[in-house]
Amino acid sequence: MTALGFLYPGHSAEDDYPRIEQLLGSDIRLDLVHTDIGEDAHRVDALLQMGSAERLAAGVEQLRMAGAESVVWACTSGSFVYGWEGAHEQVRTLARTAGMPASSTSFAFVHAAREIGAGRVAVGATYPDDVAGLFAEFLRAAGIEVAGVRPSGIITAAEVGTWGEEEVFALARAADAPDADALLLPDTALHTAAHIPALEKELGKPVLTANQVTVWEALRLADRRVNAPALGALFTREPIVQA
Repeated sequence: MTALGFLYPGHSAEDDYPRIEQLLGSDIRLDLVHTDIGEDAHRVDALLQMGSAERLAAGVEQLRMAGAESVVWACTSGSFVYGWEGAHEQVRTLARTAGMPASSTSFAFVHAAREIGAGRVAVGATYPDDVAGLFAEFLRAAGIEVAGVRPSGIITAAEVGTWGEEEVFALARAADAPDADALLLPDTALHTAAHIPALEKELGKPVLTANQVTVWEALRLADRRVNAPALGALFTREPIVQA
């Protein structure tokens, strides 16, 4: 059994995680601890508070007791808002506190894009324009070209969590760019786990979503790779038969 740990802010789309656990179809357990979201706002000052070392540290002991082999801060905006260097420091501090390999959803997107060979991406963001722009800056700092960013202007994760299939597909269609190698949907408050293969079929390219890449990143840190086509192209890089 491989146990993976996640620090998830508040309550929005956390039910993606048991769904993903089921779709992995392997001896993998996803343990999720909810962190204090503070003020629910896609606003830079609120996001910096949400991703503070103190808030992340509060959930670490529970994951350690559960036997987690790696931990991922399951929040995109609460990591990229610190910038490239600041986000590195955030996960270094988390790793020291947790005593295990650590990362964040922002770095998960970077590593996942590299895994599938996506050097140029389009972004469909639920965030306001300024916050969406910070994600694009983060990707560029990683050497990834951004073909375009489609912001949605939503302030709260709670509202994002109410979006269903219709809204997710509308955002994906609006955000896609013909010359993008992949489409990125970077909000862990957005329910996407049930829609990835259908999104990829419609757009004709890989789709990377926040909760999907977060789980993939935790697996990578724990040195586990799983073939799970129901989770999209990212999870088809390994042989079907697992050792």
